[in-house]
Amino acid sequence: MGSGSLPTRPSPSAFSPPLPIPGRARPPRLRSLATGTNARRTFSIKASHSGLSEVSVQSLPDNEVTGAAYSFTGATTSLTNKILTSSKKITLVRHGLSSWNAESRVQGSSNLSVLTETGAKQVEKCRDALANMKFDVCFSSPISRAKSTAEIIWQGKEEPLVFLDSLKEAHLFFLEGMTNADAKKQYPELYTKWREDPANFRVNGIYPIRELWGTARQAWEQILLTPGENFLVVTHKSILRALICTALGLPPERFRAIDVNNGGMCVFTVNKQGEAMLQALNMTAHMYSNHTYQY
Repeated sequence: MGSGSLPTRPSPSAFSPPLPIPGRARPPRLRSLATGTNARRTFSIKASHSGLSEVSVQSLPDNEVTGAAYSFTGATTSLTNKILTSSKKITLVRHGLSSWNAESRVQGSSNLSVLTETGAKQVEKCRDALANMKFDVCFSSPISRAKSTAEIIWQGKEEPLVFLDSLKEAHLFFLEGMTNADAKKQYPELYTKWREDPANFRVNGIYPIRELWGTARQAWEQILLTPGENFLVVTHKSILRALICTALGLPPERFRAIDVNNGGMCVFTVNKQGEAMLQALNMTAHMYSNHTYQY
């Protein structure tokens, strides 16, 4: 084609792109297709030497559109070292806003921090968001703020509600109940270690976060060896972090690499080998709308 000449216009068709304007690229306009089936259509657009574009159309079944993982056997570390009777889906929920959350106090394993009115409303949103989900068992920490959260979500259900000590929050000794400001002022070195290097935070010779990793592994084994395929787990932020990290093979040094909001939800699938795959982290759409989950 000579300099400055335009390409010859092709015969009209449903996918004929407009003529290009010299010096300016312009994407083609595509008409929608009516197929009469449930198959989805994908479009592949490729530029040609003439300046026009080639468009190919490909049908995809509905169940392949999102590109879900096919298989992951042998790809991760087993949480049980035992073969399970079935694959599992685990939905993890952090309790609603508590009194000590609202007052910016160090909570730890204390049972004195309770679900607030705002927290209860958050939990109701969680319950409504999960209304279409069928769970075989609900596991919960027995500590008040998590226990109340589980009881609100599980109200009216016949399936078991099981309280596990392995889902309790980390024990933070004398810091528990102190405001963060007071703890920082009275125990500056200890508090800084807790905030900036939690894996090496030590009190009375004990490393609470390192111990939490062991507790999380125990919780995973108790949950996954329970008969059933779809479980709900209600607990606290620190143990949630440990549950997520142990499932992903992350060490205690990665403790603050993950955050979960009050009422936030995380989802794992676990295959028969006990290997976990994270599918959703800290879902909170239900906190700001009437969103319901279907998975």
